[in-house]
Amino acid sequence: MEKQLVYKRILLKLSGEALTGPQGFGIDPTRAEDVAQRVKDVRELGIDVAIVIGAGNLWRGRIGIERGMDRATADYMGMLATVMNALALMDAMERIGIYTRVQSAVQMQAVAEPYIRRRAIRHLEKGRVVIFGGGTGNPYFSTDTAAALRAMEIDADVLIKATQVDGVYDSDPLKNPQAVKFERLTYMETINRRLTVMDSTAISLCMDNNLPILVLNLWNPPALKAALYGEPVGTLVTK
Repeated sequence: MEKQLVYKRILLKLSGEALTGPQGFGIDPTRAEDVAQRVKDVRELGIDVAIVIGAGNLWRGRIGIERGMDRATADYMGMLATVMNALALMDAMERIGIYTRVQSAVQMQAVAEPYIRRRAIRHLEKGRVVIFGGGTGNPYFSTDTAAALRAMEIDADVLIKATQVDGVYDSDPLKNPQAVKFERLTYMETINRRLTVMDSTAISLCMDNNLPILVLNLWNPPALKAALYGEPVGTLVTK
């Protein structure tokens, strides 16, 4: 019997580090092309794909804050950096034939559409990938929260947090070989255990709106596609 897709529309949350190469900072075109190919594989299944990307490869606001920088200024700088990442990813995707639109919550009409919910949904319905830049447009909110918010607004079936590990562990598996992986978690378990899935604001938003969060390793080639068919991949956070 042919396998059935369990999700029709996804929001993929990428960290800025997804675009970094061996140097550990900046934008590596080869990595952008790798991400683009993974998105293309998903689009070819007929799944609507929206993306929120972070900015950690270009700017980490906490570094500025530690030196006395105003928090709002640091956050606005991060928002601008997410648009740079969004444009780099858009370019990589369009070079392999994926029609893509970048929408920014911080208006900069020369380089990106303003974020308009109904327009974003229309792009998805037409088979385009939509990359949301600029976070929520407000300081004091992370790109995790922006991802949860946009996922709700476009009526996504799942928020997929793409990382470099294959799920959520009770401690850092790169430092602790005895770390235990969770197959499933509830929202409250995630918050109470202070697990580093997403920040608490994002998790609370997903909990209040019953949006599942799936954490998986983007760099394991079969993982993302397997997850879309409902196979037990990564860690699923639900009610």
